[in-house]
Amino acid sequence: MYDRVLDHCLTCGNVLFDGRIGIFPFIVTEPAKKNNKNRAAGTLMTKPLLSITQDVIRSYLIEKVIPAIKGKWSDCSRTSTIYMQQDTTRPHIDPLDAKFLEAAQGNGFDIRLTCQPPNNPNLNVLDLENFRAIQSLQYRQAPRTIDELVEAINKSFEELSPSSLNRVFLTFQECMIEIMKCKGGNNYKIPYM
Repeated sequence: MYDRVLDHCLTCGNVLFDGRIGIFPFIVTEPAKKNNKNRAAGTLMTKPLLSITQDVIRSYLIEKVIPAIKGKWSDCSRTSTIYMQQDTTRPHIDPLDAKFLEAAQGNGFDIRLTCQPPNNPNLNVLDLENFRAIQSLQYRQAPRTIDELVEAINKSFEELSPSSLNRVFLTFQECMIEIMKCKGGNNYKIPYM
């Protein structure tokens, strides 16, 4: 799970918040059950979480993403609504999920969940550039284990510059304008910024 928001900048051009919330890998660490030539029984191993359900998504949002947002969001912006976009795959939770809303409201925060419009990946900020940029940086590291992969992705995430992340949001805004020009259609070229 990857989360970022539009950058908040001061009028003098200094970055107040670079838009990075965090990377939350779907992994689990558990002890090895048997001895083998690579490790002894009981050695902690990192494995991918094989089943991503609504309960898993809900717990990640409530226990990881929302606290990360609240920890990085500036006090002066608390009065504004924060929208989190999810794609429309089955495991994602309903935007009006009671447990999510309970965790997302309060302490001056108004965090809401929205769904990406169906069948248009250009309206998903992450699909436009962020995943590709992180993946290209991560490929340079050649990880061999899940732990090395997670470390490479986290390092790649931190290496992305705020200006690069801002260009993605500008492209996103231009895509919305092009969609309106096409009266909701998708017969346009992506105007990369």
